[in-house]
Formats: sequence, C-alpha cells, structure tokens
Amino acid sequence: MTAESARQPAPGPPVGIQLTAPVPGWAIDADVVVVGSGVAGLTAALRCTAAGLRTVVVTKARLDDGSTRWAQGGIAAALGEGDTPEQHLSDTLVAGAGLCDEEAVRTLVTEGPDAVRRLIGTGARFDTSATGDLQLTREGGHHRRRIAHAGGDATGAEISRALVDAVRDASLRTVENALVLDLLTDEHGNTSGVTLHVMGEGQHDGVGAVRAPAVVLATGGMGQVFSATTNPAVSTGDGVALALRAGAEVSDLEFVQFHPTVLFLGAGSEGQQPLVSEAVRGEGAHLVDADGIRFMLDQHELAELAPRDIVAKAIMRRMRERGAEHMYLDARHFGARMWATRFPTILAACRSHGIDPVTEPIPVAPAAHYASGGVRTDLRGRTTVPGLYACGEVACTGVHGANRLASNSLLEGLVFAERIAADIAAVAAAPRNGPSAVRPPATAHRAADSAALLPLIAPDARLTIQRIMSEGAGVLRSATSLGTAAEALEAVYQDALRPTDRGKPAQPGVESWETSNLLCVARVLVAAALEREETRGCHWRDDFPERDDTDWRRHLVVTLGAGRALELSRTDTPAFPAVRPADPAVPMEPSP
Repeated sequence: MTAESARQPAPGPPVGIQLTAPVPGWAIDADVVVVGSGVAGLTAALRCTAAGLRTVVVTKARLDDGSTRWAQGGIAAALGEGDTPEQHLSDTLVAGAGLCDEEAVRTLVTEGPDAVRRLIGTGARFDTSATGDLQLTREGGHHRRRIAHAGGDATGAEISRALVDAVRDASLRTVENALVLDLLTDEHGNTSGVTLHVMGEGQHDGVGAVRAPAVVLATGGMGQVFSATTNPAVSTGDGVALALRAGAEVSDLEFVQFHPTVLFLGAGSEGQQPLVSEAVRGEGAHLVDADGIRFMLDQHELAELAPRDIVAKAIMRRMRERGAEHMYLDARHFGARMWATRFPTILAACRSHGIDPVTEPIPVAPAAHYASGGVRTDLRGRTTVPGLYACGEVACTGVHGANRLASNSLLEGLVFAERIAADIAAVAAAPRNGPSAVRPPATAHRAADSAALLPLIAPDARLTIQRIMSEGAGVLRSATSLGTAAEALEAVYQDALRPTDRGKPAQPGVESWETSNLLCVARVLVAAALEREETRGCHWRDDFPERDDTDWRRHLVVTLGAGRALELSRTDTPAFPAVRPADPAVPMEPSP
C-alpha cells in the first residue's frame, strides 16, 4: 500500500444489492481496475497502461491461473492464404444459429487478424512451418484452416505466458489471490471501483477496495455451476453475479456450450474434466460408438467438424439409443509421433487416466464448457452501468449468438479488450466538462437506491447447486426438468433466508461468496432456459424440439430488481439494442 493511498479514507459501501461482507479497510486508487487475468483482462490492462492510465489488475488466483491457459485448440482469424474475414463471418453466423449480432461479428473478424499479429508482437509464439508461416488447422464449423495454435495443443498456456511476461515487464500493479465482491458507484450512479477480498496471500489482507472510474470485468465463465465441466475451479460466475447486483443487464445465459469431446472419467465424475480439443477432430479423428460405427456422417455435411451444438446433440442421441454413458473418439491412425508432437498435452492427460489414444479410442462425453451469454455490452465493451465494461467469457457482445464457433473465444477477448482500452483512454482524455461516454442516459439501468444484502449461501450447498443444474439444465432440457431445477434452487435460496436449527447462517468468506454467486447465475440460467420455448444452438428443449424464428429469434435480457427478483424481457430483433447513445468524440478503432 502506498503512502498516498494509506492517507485516503476507506471507501463507503457499494450502492445497490450486494454481498454480505465486511466494510473495506484499505484502498488503492487507480484510473482503471481490470478484474481477471486471462487474454481479455491482461490485454485490456496492457493497452490501458500503454495509454498512460494507472491500471490495477485484480485476479482470483495467480496471474496465469484463469481459463485462458486451459485453451487447447487455438485462436481463429482469417490469416491463411485465400481466407477472408467475410468467410469467417459466414461460419460464425451459421454456428450462432440466427442470434449473432452481425455488426459485432463483423467487428470481430475484421479487426481479428491484426489483433493476433499484435499478440505475436507482444511475444506469443505460435507454431510455424519450416518457411516461417503460421501453421493453421480446422475445427468444428470452420470451412477453412484458420486456427493458429501453439505448442501443439497448448495455445492458451502460451498466450497466458506471453501476456503475463508483458505485464511483469511493464511493472503493472497486480493484486493476486483476490476475489472481487461488489461494484462501487458514486452519487450519480457512475462506477467508482470495486470491493475485493485478498485470500491470505499478497500485499493486503481482508476486504479492501480499488477506487477507479472505470472497471473492466474479465472474470471468465461460470462452468462450475455444473457438476462436470472443463472450467477451472475459479470459474464461479463472479463477474456476472457482480454485474447483476450492480443493476447491469445480462443476456443469453441459457446458451451454455457443452463441449462434445471431454474425457469420460465415469458417471459420477465431478469438477474440472480433461478436454479433448476440437483440433483432434480437425486433424481427422472420428467419432464412433462401441461398435466402431461413425455416426456423424449422416448428421451434417461437415460430419465430425459440424458446429459443437450439433456434435454434442448427436453424441447424446447415440448414447440414448445405445443406452451408453459415452461415445469414443478414434485417432489411432495418427500414430505415436503425431500424438506426441501435435497433441502432447492431451496425450499426457489421457495416459494419466489409463487411456492410450495411440492404441485405443478415447471415451468421451459432453460437459459444460463455455457461456455464450453474459453481461450485455456494446461494441466498445460498455455495459448498462456507466463506467463498467466487460470482455471475454463474462461478456455478451452478440458475437456468439446461440452457439460459439470454435476458437472464436480467445479472439473475442483480444479484440474487445483492445476496444475497451481505446474507449477508456478516450474518455480519460476528454475535457472534464465535455461529453463523456460514462454518463448514463435517462434510460440507463441503475443500481437500487437503497442497499439490500443478499443472503449468503453456505459452502456445503455448492455440490447441491451443481447437481441440480446438471440434472435439470444440462445438455437435454424440458419444462419438467427446468421446473424441478428452479424449485430446488429456490429451496436453497429460501433456506438461506430462513436458517433453521439444522445449522448456523453462512458466514462471510470466500467459499460462501462463491456459492452465493453460483446460485445467482444458476437461477438466471434456469429462468431464461424455461422462458425460451424452442431448440436453438446449444439450448436443447425436448418438449420444443424445433427452432422458432417467428417468436424466438430474439435475445432474453435479465436484470436483478431492487427486491432481488429476476426481471426478464425480450429484444425486438436478433441485433442487440444500443447500450447508450454513441459519442462521436470517442474513436471506435483501437490505437495501433
């Protein structure tokens, strides 16, 4: 803590609905605080720092412990000979099943190639050919080889390494092992920072605050809301829950992508599961049943390389037809050398569980992987709370629609993080008495005028929530399963409101805060999934098996009312409505 910040009085409590937590006892002052240390968070932080802004990165574990380093396949961009942003746009729109915001996708695919080149300039080393050209592969839904990868199947780890090194070289201030709690706002409803709890390691102990007029949420996903997921343990939906409590709009949370090929470890397996990258299928692996029959050939023109929702559904259908718990991914024809050089991480993971993909098919089944929805933003990453931005998996930019195209996630984090940094820098440089993009219009969503504490959820409810979600809101859904899940989640919530003699009320702490966040995002997901009475993308309703463009080619928008009740509304078109009026004084293009 600097002498200057030590002299500052402790900040007041957040305005609006908030977690039960101690009053902040220390504070850091900054121009911008970035919450999260994946590709989106660190890119935003580096760009803000380069613009001369005092930037603080807050991350829940260590700098390199987020979801980015687990990404195996790669990053998609039109970098290959003959490929174009228009072709990338087309593949993305098809995968998104009619719900992509085309302007957002066009932004992604147009700015993506240069953003990847800047990432390489930062120090990321991608796999190249003998002539020095990028090695590109295919994944599901892509009609061209446009996936750049690193270390064979360790792309995320390499990107994370390069960005973490750049952050350290820039001497950027970081607070590690810190769980963000709630948003701070001023008397006008503008963002003024965040509260956070440092978990025993690092510069500060206990609850404190980072005070800043701009907050960037880059907290990753919420896969831990399900029993089996590819997400790390830190992915508990903290950013989405914080944004909801602050009054922000959340959209498309019902569209949870279940990765088709996750290493099957047994019917009762829980927690983070090993991913078998889509790139394995991109290199020619086949999906087969126990009899060795390829069942994707009559499902889609791209067979195993169909969009993920189609492959996941096909696997689930075959499992139901055969009464099986899993299917198989057969890549024995790769041979030992290709496995060792192209997919060393996956090879090691399989062998650690007693499976040798060189000599036997890999048992696979779908597991929760990626949240296509999140905190709704505009093309500059601005949310409906003035001064609050979001990028990466926590955000809903409109790019992914009802189903994310493989390897678009790292690119989205990269492109929109740069746009956020450009917007924050432009706002900071604008005259104080001039127009400001952080001023709320009359229709902006605001946090509640009076603070309301959420009941804390006991840590032992975490497994209960995960099992409720896996059973009722997994790959296959229906009104019955979702209704049962909604009732069970409500019972968990009511138990927290009215503690009984069975146990003491939950006490403030990391485990209870995480569990409270999980319950919050679970309730939103189930409410939206119940509302959407159709099958589209990765939302599969057994009782409404058809896609309904007449009534449901729309986005569901959810807010948390002052009385802690969920409020759902529907957009008029597939395009996102504007978050707030555009400010022509703020440039849209990120600086080179």
